[in-house]
Amino acid sequence: MEQPMRSGRRKLKIHSWLKQFCVESFRPKQPGLHFASCIIPSLKMFAGMMGRRAAPVMAQRMQGLQGAPQEVQARSVATLKTLSLRMRSIKNMQKITKAMKMVATAKFKKDQARMEGGLPFATPVMNLFQRLPTEEKSGPITYVAVTSDKGLCGGVNSQVAKQVRSGIAEEEAKGNACKIMVIGGKGVSGMKRLYGDRFSSSFEEVSKMPFNFATASIMAERLAASKPTRAKIVSNNFKSMVAYDTVAAHTLTVDEAHTMDKSEWTKAMDVYSFEPSIYEVWEDLHEFYYGCSIYAAFLQSATVETAQRMSAMENASKNAGEMYGKVELQFNRARQAKITTELCEIISGASAV
Repeated sequence: MEQPMRSGRRKLKIHSWLKQFCVESFRPKQPGLHFASCIIPSLKMFAGMMGRRAAPVMAQRMQGLQGAPQEVQARSVATLKTLSLRMRSIKNMQKITKAMKMVATAKFKKDQARMEGGLPFATPVMNLFQRLPTEEKSGPITYVAVTSDKGLCGGVNSQVAKQVRSGIAEEEAKGNACKIMVIGGKGVSGMKRLYGDRFSSSFEEVSKMPFNFATASIMAERLAASKPTRAKIVSNNFKSMVAYDTVAAHTLTVDEAHTMDKSEWTKAMDVYSFEPSIYEVWEDLHEFYYGCSIYAAFLQSATVETAQRMSAMENASKNAGEMYGKVELQFNRARQAKITTELCEIISGASAV
């Protein structure tokens, strides 16, 4: 009962307002002019305007009655407000991406200088162990995945996780047990759901402090304590600002060195002189080799991360600018249509009077 009474009051108000509008605005100024000749054309125009304005409301009511989704034309004021809010949010997003690009540029210079200073320290030991002959053998394997703690850097972390997943699938198909040692929070979150039971150890929030050889030595001690039969370090190698390679580098383990041919081992090591002898310092030298391998891999991965974040934020800023231009064009069209409609209504009313 409430709805018919409310609609009846609305009709009563519209009728009284229409009567007052007609009497006050269209009163015949000439004595010989009939009142009907003035008000009938204006009433026709007003009825047409009321019909046009009531069309969206009727469409909404028909949608509620029939239950079928129908597209309803939004009001221009609401459309302009929505577009203006969207333009503001896109502009704020563009400011954030530009700021992140500037921060990544500053970090890239520091990471590149740290990489150029640290690689000459680690490369000679890695080259020494690369002289030893390697053979593909079956047995348990440990993957050391080097990732970052933050995202928004392209496909840097996903490529490392993909390489580890494909390697695990291949090794387990051969019947070999696999373990994962993860460096970086993104690697943990990317592989924990499917391969959480294979995690031997993980290191997160490593990049909060500048990475140094002491941190790499702690990770190397954890790797040496697990006594892996085989090991591979999966990381990103820096090539240029826009290019990098995701590699799974084979790392010589203590078990592989023990099963190696002694003549081949002596031939590779006799090139260098050791004090004390190589047999006394072999265990310590091998742990040092683990630390240098992890240290070099992390330095290159950190440089690749900042370089790719620069590129990603530059592309995001460019995309935000293009999106802002499209939304601005829609906003200008809607505003011009609103102004044109109001002008047409004013001109039509003036010509009817």
